[in-house]
Amino acid sequence: MRKTVRAAVMAVRGRMGALVRGVCRVHGVRTVRRDAGMVTSEYAVGIVAAVAFAAVLYKVVTSGQVQSELQDIVKQALDGGA
Repeated sequence: MRKTVRAAVMAVRGRMGALVRGVCRVHGVRTVRRDAGMVTSEYAVGIVAAVAFAAVLYKVVTSGQVQSELQDIVKQALDGGA
């Protein structure tokens, strides 16, 4: 029963979309894509994830043990790897 209702809804949605596109084409109106806002939301999610990763990385790098290890690596590199 659910599949039948879902199929009917999708059929009506497709017919209505075709009707709207046809009317807009006749009157010279441009239609807007349904997923026009998805690109912006994907960028927002990506930025939030990048900021969260940067915060975690900052906390790790500025911790005492990691900071001393990084200083040792830099000192060895500057001393010629000795």
